Amino acid sequence: QVQLVESGGGLVQAGGSLRLSCSASGRTFSTYAVAWFRQAPEQERILVAAITWSSGITFYDTSVKGRFTISRDNAKNTVYLQMNSLKPEDTAVYYCASTSPRDSRHYSPANKNEYELWGQGTQVTVSS
Repeated sequence: QVQLVESGGGLVQAGGSLRLSCSASGRTFSTYAVAWFRQAPEQERILVAAITWSSGITFYDTSVKGRFTISRDNAKNTVYLQMNSLKPEDTAVYYCASTSPRDSRHYSPANKNEYELWGQGTQVTVSS
């Protein structure tokens, strides 16, 4: 069974950087888009960024635009989230998610129901 595997979380000081990685174990990504969500304690899981697998179109939450960059390496079958200028409010568990290989119509990146596979999450903690 295909699983999404995240890595790269950790503890960092405010202003620092981390890079998260997401890979599909055991097979090539077969997906329309891959996204990163995050969930802070007692808060809703929300979209951070998304990227379409084939064309590389990106989407960002306004809170991370200009600081975070999502990218994909098709050859390595991996999606990255480069996080710069981290703030304490970025502290959360970060989840990778992928859609089915659907078409582009009506894709809503922030809608969690779009995604059929989820990773186990990786903790990102930003100290002040």
